[in-house]
Amino acid sequence: MKLTVLAVLFATATAAPALAEDAICYNCPPEWADWASMLKALDEKVGVKMPHDNKNSGQALSQMIAEKASPVADVAYYGVTTGIAAISEGVVQPYKPAGFDEIPEGLKDPEGNWFAVHYGTLGMFVNVDALNGAPVPKCWADLTKPEYKGMVGYLDPASAFVGYAGAVAINQAFGGDLNNFEPAIKYFKDLAANSPIVPKQTSFARVVSGEIPILFDYDFNAYRAKYNESGKFEFVMPCEGTVRVPYVMSLVAGAPNAEAGKKALDFILSDEGQAIWTNAYLKPARPVALPAEVAARFLPDSEYERAVSVDYSAMAAAQKGFGERYLAEVK
Repeated sequence: MKLTVLAVLFATATAAPALAEDAICYNCPPEWADWASMLKALDEKVGVKMPHDNKNSGQALSQMIAEKASPVADVAYYGVTTGIAAISEGVVQPYKPAGFDEIPEGLKDPEGNWFAVHYGTLGMFVNVDALNGAPVPKCWADLTKPEYKGMVGYLDPASAFVGYAGAVAINQAFGGDLNNFEPAIKYFKDLAANSPIVPKQTSFARVVSGEIPILFDYDFNAYRAKYNESGKFEFVMPCEGTVRVPYVMSLVAGAPNAEAGKKALDFILSDEGQAIWTNAYLKPARPVALPAEVAARFLPDSEYERAVSVDYSAMAAAQKGFGERYLAEVK
């Protein structure tokens, strides 16, 4: 869904410095995940103002560590592995907002040090018009067939997290686990015979242009193309199964405006707050009821049953070892 003119104006406006009663969020950029609408709703409905912040996950954590003795931020938003790292760095504190108990197991730290606010699901982002008559694939295994030669892309799993997430999804789908990556290594070796395209950077535009007809990617990027771009695009939930990858938030340890931060987190996990993420085609962390026209943008819930959570701490710990094996045995 394209942002409204009002949201665009809000997203591009220059933020005033935070006042004492405001809350500071590290890494809540208005152009990503429709944080623009979320920040506007927090101001209007909760009375909490948050300045725009365009850090990425790593930058947010680095600054929290640097400011550990005198924290500036109240809350932080980042990828799940960064949220896990934040615990070991001692820069977050437990907080369980209203609705915390409804977040599925695996998408939250049991103590409340981090919790998902929305998530993406790994699958196939397909430019149907670029398949040259080949059928839309249904399964990971389909992609090794000769009819998809030169059509499949995935981000380098040795350097890009989404590429590694794809490797984890495929590994689990074919019987592996986070201690055994043999199925993923075999799959990528088999796929190598089909001359895959392996970029190191995000490749949304290359799929839209047809240069990469099939990309291992998140559902929200495929939906974004389907509803916002010219052409025919689909998201395929592979028949063998896949994984969910959450984006999470935390209350910062020693937050100077902790109560305002807590109010913000409560709203973000509320029914109303959760629905805002669907503007950017992200699945809410809580199983909230969505209007029929909103739910219709996504594949049916029955399809999403094939997407599972993993032990994200173990996933993060295994990343370096898998990357080394991939470079040595596949690339």
